[in-house]
Amino acid sequence: MEQNIGEKANSFLRRLEAYDFAGCRAMCTAGATVWQNDGAGERTIDATLRRFEAFAAEVETLRYDVVRQFRNGDEVLQQQVLHLTAADGTAGEVHAAVCFRFGDGGLIDRIEECVYPVPTAEAL
Repeated sequence: MEQNIGEKANSFLRRLEAYDFAGCRAMCTAGATVWQNDGAGERTIDATLRRFEAFAAEVETLRYDVVRQFRNGDEVLQQQVLHLTAADGTAGEVHAAVCFRFGDGGLIDRIEECVYPVPTAEAL
């Protein structure tokens, strides 16, 4: 049985956790785009994965928790928290609202993400 789109969105996150960037790319259409609230505008999925790979190189562990998820037609909207641990043991969180839109062949065609980092108790 084929995965539903909510499971596919979570599978994309699990691949990010495993540093499987090629696997993430394979889950997307050729022209997939990403928008993030960083002021840089729209990027290709390839540029976004390269940025994430560079970011992840500085991180010891990544773990996503999906707080809630809504599915409607070909879109998944979810609230998620990325838990990070740096090589020096410093921990942090990035909270996000993410919309995944699925296109041809059930592949991710667009990701829109509003993120905000949250300092840990040790950083306060």
